Amino acid sequence: MIDINSLRERDNITPFSVSALNEYIKSIFENNRTLSSVTVRGEISNFVNHRSGHLYFSLKDGDGQIRAVMFRSRAQALRFMPESGMKVIVHGSVTVYPRDGSYQLYVSSMQPDGIGALYLAYEQMKARLAEEGLFDEDHKKLIPEYPRRIGVITSPTGAAVRDIINVTGRRYPNAEVFLYPALVQGEGAEDSLIRALDYLDKSCLCDVIIIGRGGGSIEDLWAFNSERLARRIYEACTPVISAVGHETDFTICDFVADMRAPTPSAAAELAVPDRRELMMRLDSIDERIALALVRRLDRSRERFEHLKAMADVRSICKLIKARADAVVALGDKAELLVRSRVDKARDRLSANAGKVDALSPLSILSRGYAITEKDGALIRSTDQLSINDEIGVILSDGSVSATVIHIEKEN
Repeated sequence: MIDINSLRERDNITPFSVSALNEYIKSIFENNRTLSSVTVRGEISNFVNHRSGHLYFSLKDGDGQIRAVMFRSRAQALRFMPESGMKVIVHGSVTVYPRDGSYQLYVSSMQPDGIGALYLAYEQMKARLAEEGLFDEDHKKLIPEYPRRIGVITSPTGAAVRDIINVTGRRYPNAEVFLYPALVQGEGAEDSLIRALDYLDKSCLCDVIIIGRGGGSIEDLWAFNSERLARRIYEACTPVISAVGHETDFTICDFVADMRAPTPSAAAELAVPDRRELMMRLDSIDERIALALVRRLDRSRERFEHLKAMADVRSICKLIKARADAVVALGDKAELLVRSRVDKARDRLSANAGKVDALSPLSILSRGYAITEKDGALIRSTDQLSINDEIGVILSDGSVSATVIHIEKEN
């Protein structure tokens, strides 16, 4: 601390150094009650998030601008990330940096101007995680239709766990409910929720996990807007249902979970089927099965009757074929018999024909004999003829007409 009076006394004797002047000006700033605790509204520009964790920027309005800095120890308490163009209200002190003689605003706290810091942080995180793909539908896992074990992460003393147990017991008593107690608001809630999710997911104890709590303000629900919790839900192998009790607003947990329920009771209804609906469905299935069996039996009976009729037809056809075969066989036998008799008759006829031929006049004629007739009567004696009678002579190969001119009768 520099004694101002000593500076004044020395002012008329010898000049003081630049650094001493800067220190003097700094002391004036620090001893000013207004500048040592001041609240300023303005728009952030030239924002720099230094790797050291310090935030450097300027605050400006339509008429002026002031440089500002927020050191890492203070910046870590922010629930949102400042950026250029953002309108904010900051609190801090104005002092001089002795090395370069410039004054700047040292910010100890900051909040958005016109919008809550928590809400702004929520919107920033939501946009960033959505851009990374944590909310994509194609990554969400299916909730099992008939879960055997349901893990619940919530406060053991809140109404949420009682609602989940009551709804699950009423709708689907076959399912077991495993409660992992966790803090759902305040300091340590974020770590408590992540620890519970780690255990239930890695142990493979449950088929589905419900994480949530009853309703509350945005401050009360802030643990469910945790980026770490959101990334852990995204990486979980077990399907997760978010059941933070607020009907209209959403938390980050709601967006990243595989399914969102507006209340813990609704989450239980989504996690398990309704036993009564299952019984009705089973009754309906029984009816359909019975009807299908009756129809199939009817079709089988019809087919049997058809096959039976076909069998009768085949029997008749078989009988007709047998009879036809018998008729053919009889025909063949008759044909053989007829042929045999014809052959015998032919043989007898040939024999008789030979005998007839031997006795036939034609056969005699063929040996040089002839037959004489007159007026169609056979001439057997000369006594039947007279001179000048017209007679016919039959030879073996024809006949001739002749006139009797001489008759000689032998003794």
